[in-house]
Amino acid sequence: MLELFGLNFDREALRDRLSKLAAKGAFIGTSSWKYPGWLGMLYDRSVYENRGRYSEKRFEDECLAEYGQFFRTVCVDAGYYKFPDPPYLEKLFGQVNAGFRFTFKVTDTITIRRFPRLPRFGQAQGQFNEHFLDADLFRERLLAPLQPFRDQTGVLIFEFSEFRETDFSDPEDFFAALDEFLGALPAGWRYGVEIRNESYLDPAYFRVLRRHNTTHVYNQWTRMPPAEEQLQLPENATADFAAARFLLTPGRAYEQAVQEFSPYTETKVVDPSARRAAHTLVWDVAVRRGKPVFVYINNRLEGNALRTVWTLTEE
Repeated sequence: MLELFGLNFDREALRDRLSKLAAKGAFIGTSSWKYPGWLGMLYDRSVYENRGRYSEKRFEDECLAEYGQFFRTVCVDAGYYKFPDPPYLEKLFGQVNAGFRFTFKVTDTITIRRFPRLPRFGQAQGQFNEHFLDADLFRERLLAPLQPFRDQTGVLIFEFSEFRETDFSDPEDFFAALDEFLGALPAGWRYGVEIRNESYLDPAYFRVLRRHNTTHVYNQWTRMPPAEEQLQLPENATADFAAARFLLTPGRAYEQAVQEFSPYTETKVVDPSARRAAHTLVWDVAVRRGKPVFVYINNRLEGNALRTVWTLTEE
């Protein structure tokens, strides 16, 4: 029971385990890293104190360096909200060693079909996005700034929010647009596609990804079938690497998870299916079959991503 909830967590042992797994091609990390709830568990609070007073700003500015002492990868969720500029990227990559891999969620300017009715979109709310699947903009605003850090870049994930019939009347229309887009991207980068429509998990979708050596990002999310089921779908393996993001247990809403799990200091529930899927990817796909795998765990899956990761590091 202690191990089930990750209560035997040891950050020094975690570093050794993650390092050995990364050497075998299994990169395990978390979704973002700036969580005060991890102080005293992963992070040494004294590092972020000045004359005995904790500085939240110092923590947010500098904790990636400490994270990188233990993990070998992280998913930069912030990339979804704005294109990362060179100074931001230089600061990120400058805090970790050369063996560290950053996976980025691609900015939603590329992946939103129609802008949601949210304040941050201003007058564009409800309008179609003229830059949806804009390969030129993607190359200019993301690939170009990332070029100096290409070797340290993990996966570039195109996360598509759930489409409605007003977005695409037929899934085939999306598959065709995606096929054209991926065909316009330069080779040599790892691309991943994360969809939120269960009905789009079709052999035609997987064939598009396979044509461009792009991985389907297995995703554990409230309105998707469990990642464990996605791993069993015909033709689901579409690239010479794999990626997964374990975000929410199916049926649990984001807001519910935030309310129940904050401030993410401990495991609140266990998702056995998610753990089995992650374990399969790490130990079967990466370690035994030799295919590079990038697995990311969110605090909102079980309550504390660090403890969930810990349970995955033992065969």
